[in-house]
Amino acid sequence: MGELEQAGLSAAVASAVGDVADAFEREGIPYVVIGGIASALYGRPRASDDLDILVAKIDAERTLDALAAAGFETERTNDQWIYKGFRDGVQVDVIFWLKGDLYLDDEMLARARRVDVGGHSVPVVPPEDLIVVKAIIHDEQTPRHWGDALGLVANCDDLDWDYLIHRGRHGARRLLALLVYAQSNDLLVSDDVVRKVFDVVYPSA
Repeated sequence: MGELEQAGLSAAVASAVGDVADAFEREGIPYVVIGGIASALYGRPRASDDLDILVAKIDAERTLDALAAAGFETERTNDQWIYKGFRDGVQVDVIFWLKGDLYLDDEMLARARRVDVGGHSVPVVPPEDLIVVKAIIHDEQTPRHWGDALGLVANCDDLDWDYLIHRGRHGARRLLALLVYAQSNDLLVSDDVVRKVFDVVYPSA
């Protein structure tokens, strides 16, 4: 089984990822891959026909132009947070705002990891940021986000815990709940990390 199949990526999705990467880099558009595909690329296989891309709001319009030039049908879905592109059964979600008031920023871009997808070097959101995003957007209707976050804790053995705590201030209660639950499932989260997040949530306790 090849690397893409192991990650749960179909040939159509892998092709879309590569074409999107080429289109955005031609136009000089900063971005990172997020969502289920990012989780899969970090070692938690999950089949998905949605490619989630995080861009800065200022770049949202030209992102649609770049997708159209790459053969995607595009739509201005919601001017507050998301546009979409479609091709060969693959949906590209161009996201420029995330629940918890999270945006693409310089720290995220600086720490993005380059991952090879079908011969294309693609910037993937740092796993620490992805854990925070997944913890914050998890709800009863989308329990997969919680599972993805736990999978990242389990599979990424080089997490920068100080950076995770720093980024997790956006949703410290959600992050604390996730890490305590991870400990209850015998995942390697230290008491010191839990205490630091606890102190963010309850500074006077």
